[in-house]
Amino acid sequence: MKQTHSRGDRGRGELALLGEIRQRAASAAGRYRNGGLRLSIGDDCALLAPRRGEELAVTTDLSIAGQHFRLNWHQPETVGHRVLARGLSDLAAMGARPVAAFLSLGLPRELTVPSSRRAGSRAGSSSWVQRFLDGLLALAEAHSTPLAGGDLAESSLAVADIVLVGAVPRGRALLRSGAKPGDLLYVTGALGGAAAGLARLAELAGSKPGRHDPPRIPKKLAAKLAAHLYPQPRIAQGLWLQRRGLASAALDVSDGLSTDLAHLCEESSVAAEVDASALPIHPGATLAQALHGGEDYELLFTAPAAAKLPRAIAGVKITKIGRIVKARAGRPALTLISQQGAQPLESHGWEHFA
Repeated sequence: MKQTHSRGDRGRGELALLGEIRQRAASAAGRYRNGGLRLSIGDDCALLAPRRGEELAVTTDLSIAGQHFRLNWHQPETVGHRVLARGLSDLAAMGARPVAAFLSLGLPRELTVPSSRRAGSRAGSSSWVQRFLDGLLALAEAHSTPLAGGDLAESSLAVADIVLVGAVPRGRALLRSGAKPGDLLYVTGALGGAAAGLARLAELAGSKPGRHDPPRIPKKLAAKLAAHLYPQPRIAQGLWLQRRGLASAALDVSDGLSTDLAHLCEESSVAAEVDASALPIHPGATLAQALHGGEDYELLFTAPAAAKLPRAIAGVKITKIGRIVKARAGRPALTLISQQGAQPLESHGWEHFA
């Protein structure tokens, strides 16, 4: 991370936190090998060196308190995990291997102070930002993704901006624009779990409206909330599809199946039919949550009908949920086929400013 100049106690506090982040990032990166990073935190820029024949894939995601997470709903570790998962999922959708992550944080000063010194907090010695880094760095280590830099500033609102850099063989990236009529439509894992988990978390947080800290998650509910609190980016599945050249188009389900599938159809100039009975709905989720919920971070991809796909990739189930058809004037881009017949599938996933 770049060290910015400041004065007085604020400057010492910032430099101390930057030093801790640098130390923790270096320690985590030292436990795995990543050939794409030549120079990490400490200088004005990191240095990346992709392998011969590769090109870089770069994505950025902004997470804002009150919009993407809530300080009184989400434990800091889950916020850190989710911040990185969003970017890793974008790399997975392109079939790219992670090379480096860059994190910029804007934080209220109280989130940098150990919880034992904050009024009204539970006993503990770690600050919110330290626990945030616990979650982020654990996921980074799981996917051999070094934290290579970023920025830090005091802010009235908690904001985390993550930039992910990946590498993919030149000309081999999975794109949204390659689907053709006749292709089949697939999805990894299950859908709707994140939306169902968020609804349950809202109930837990709302049961104690005077609470300032996030609610504790009962063990019996941990599995039901995991899809929302700890989504797993499908890096291994994206790499598998890219290396075998089986997928004709792909993207990740971040805004909801109905919205993301519409994006794929628009970029490929095609239409799609979805079989409601085939959807892999997460236990406890509804059909509406599976179609529109968002933040599942599963891969949605197409492949030619002749492509032979396994039932699972790297332990994650693959489900055929529909097909790509020719776009026709006067017909909906998305059609949902159910026991009630065929009906237009409107996009009701997440959209900022809508």
